[in-house]
Amino acid sequence: MVIRMDELEEIRAKKIAELERYAKDLEVQKTAKPIHLTDDTFPNEVAKPGVLLVDMWAAWCGPCLRIAPTIEQLAKDYGGKVRFGKVNVDENPRTAAQFGIQSIPALLLFKNGKLVDGIIGAVPRQEIEDVLRRWL
Repeated sequence: MVIRMDELEEIRAKKIAELERYAKDLEVQKTAKPIHLTDDTFPNEVAKPGVLLVDMWAAWCGPCLRIAPTIEQLAKDYGGKVRFGKVNVDENPRTAAQFGIQSIPALLLFKNGKLVDGIIGAVPRQEIEDVLRRWL
């Protein structure tokens, strides 16, 4: 079997592009963190296309503090696929009231600007991932 030079160059170019995409995905995953949202920034972030998981929390809330590392890790693991945000309900009462938040932590899932799902309480990572996968 003989491979022409132009075929070899085409294969090489495809492999380089594939490796560059892979490296970019790894970089996004390493640096991805939840965005700290406020009453003022929340509407703009929600309006962006794609999937956004928002953690409604408070500094005094034990379950919120327990789930925080999970949210941080999910942001890294799903970087480039899902955006993550955090809203401190004590500092941003308008946003909390807008969604009728009465229990925290509350995870709100938005897709293309619309609220599509939610989770109340400090649930295991697997439960959060199940919800994320439903909407990806």
